[in-house]
Amino acid sequence: MKCSIFLTIVGLFLFTSFVKGQTAKDSLDIKQVALDYIESQHNVKPAQFERAAHPRMVKRTFWKDTKTGKEYLRETFTDAMILLAATYNQAGDKFPENPTKEVIILDIYDRTASVKLIADDWIDYMHIVKLNGKWQLVNVLWQYKDAEKH
Repeated sequence: MKCSIFLTIVGLFLFTSFVKGQTAKDSLDIKQVALDYIESQHNVKPAQFERAAHPRMVKRTFWKDTKTGKEYLRETFTDAMILLAATYNQAGDKFPENPTKEVIILDIYDRTASVKLIADDWIDYMHIVKLNGKWQLVNVLWQYKDAEKH
């Protein structure tokens, strides 16, 4: 009986030593990436977006062609998002005075994370990866809360 308990404890120890988990710092860094993504547009700070995104980041959504009525996948890349952050809210009228920005970490495993951002009119699902010790945004799938806006 004692041998069985001992083997169970050793087995649990060995199992948990191989399990990959995040640190509190990882969670904070991941959340900051999501906040940099949206706040760069609020604050007209393209460098803030550039800090958060991998150079090969892709942002996608569904869209509807007004002439044909067909839906398609619309893509935006890092360079366009940097320009958007520099220009979209220059007049300060694109967001409410206190914009919504709720970050929900859905999952973290080792060096990958899935995050949901709820921001005013949008829902963004993000994939964030840790490369060379830095968490970076690599994928965004978004939609308006009101899908008819697409």
